[in-house]
Amino acid sequence: MNYSPKKFAVIGAGPVGAIVAAFLAKGGYEVTLCDVVSSLLEPALNPGIIIEGVDSLQARVTKVTTSVDDIVNDLPDVIFVTVKATAIPLIASALENFVGEGRYVVSWQNGIDTELDLAQHLGRKSVMRAVVNYGCVPLSPAHVRIAFHHRPHFLQELDPDSRDAAIGICDALTNCGLETRHTDRITDMVWRKSVMNSCMNAICAVTGKTMIEIIIDPILFNLVDSLIKEGVAVARANEFVLGSDFYPYCVNYIKNAGNHKPSMLQDIEAGRRTEVDYINGKIVEYGAQAGMATPYNTMIRGLVKALESR
Repeated sequence: MNYSPKKFAVIGAGPVGAIVAAFLAKGGYEVTLCDVVSSLLEPALNPGIIIEGVDSLQARVTKVTTSVDDIVNDLPDVIFVTVKATAIPLIASALENFVGEGRYVVSWQNGIDTELDLAQHLGRKSVMRAVVNYGCVPLSPAHVRIAFHHRPHFLQELDPDSRDAAIGICDALTNCGLETRHTDRITDMVWRKSVMNSCMNAICAVTGKTMIEIIIDPILFNLVDSLIKEGVAVARANEFVLGSDFYPYCVNYIKNAGNHKPSMLQDIEAGRRTEVDYINGKIVEYGAQAGMATPYNTMIRGLVKALESR
């Protein structure tokens, strides 16, 4: 049975959500963009979301709203959750009335186990997880620069009964320019990306340096090296498969990111809570589960939390 979604909603009008909304709108789909900050929404209608950098486009969404209830009352086929992972419990609770046959929620986010937090409220059959491979910087409301875009992205259902729907969503994303492939290994991919994020995002957040500045600093690169190896050890202890080429892949990926401020540094500079608990904090959690000490991730998570409290 072919699943062909036509109507989408994106919860979170930050740079990650704006990019998804813009590509979907450019592809001719009906798109509702939702965020509690109304100033982020108005330009998405007129003149439209502007994307520049390694991708360039401009597109107007169909509707905007500051209330998740408006989405539930005008049911889309698919909702992309692009807010920070810390907001998942609140969003998931608000979406409980959305659940139904043929309707799906995609965690289009950083961090480990975000999809499981959604599924606690919405059920596994309705929830999917994506791994997103672009880095972006907000320039102004509905105006985003994509610093790097390593296609493809990946997506998988939590429940095997939703596999056809997951493939249909991948097709819709690919048709509008966000090449996305269905996978049966999304958890391994989440860990691959999260270990990469754990060794860079938090260090950038603490030091105020960009990714390339961290890489070329020999002292800081030693810390990156230790965080990668600790994350790999925890992943393997919990039987997640990162692949034999993961370490060189990780270093090359970071080097190609260039002079980019990752999201955790952007959050610290803007005075927002970070996702450190869903990245380094999860490595600490899974390390404890396997009976392993995680001194590097424990340390860097503590430093980021200290900055958050300011």
